[in-house]
Amino acid sequence: MLTIRMSTTDDIPDDDLSATASEVRMATFRLARRLRAQRAVDTMSDGQFAVLAALKMHGLHTLSELADRERVTAPSMNRTVNCLEESGYLTRATDAADRRKVNITLTEAGLAVVEETVRRRDAWLEGALADLSGPERETLARAAAIMRAVADR
Repeated sequence: MLTIRMSTTDDIPDDDLSATASEVRMATFRLARRLRAQRAVDTMSDGQFAVLAALKMHGLHTLSELADRERVTAPSMNRTVNCLEESGYLTRATDAADRRKVNITLTEAGLAVVEETVRRRDAWLEGALADLSGPERETLARAAAIMRAVADR
């Protein structure tokens, strides 16, 4: 049974706050690792998938925009984009308005990888949540909102 005590940081002694932070970090990493294992292409790295997901979510990007978004260097992003382009998951095209600019977009194959990976991850998590009680699922839903707020800081 999952139990979460709602309190403010003022109510938690520093030692308990540190332990709570460590527990949340470890649980988050473990869950993320389990979700990352649910992918449509086993040979695709997390970084490569992140690029495809960014293109699906935010549309076309230049190489430097992708590098900034993923917080990597332009040469590193260029290697990632080259690999994904060779695999047929994205394309590069010269911008019609500014011929100096090259836009990177998803192909149908790239879109299919993102959609199938998201479907698998959602299905795995839905199955895991199905084993929990209603109150536990409600607690996790509230925790998700709190975690999103913490991540947005």
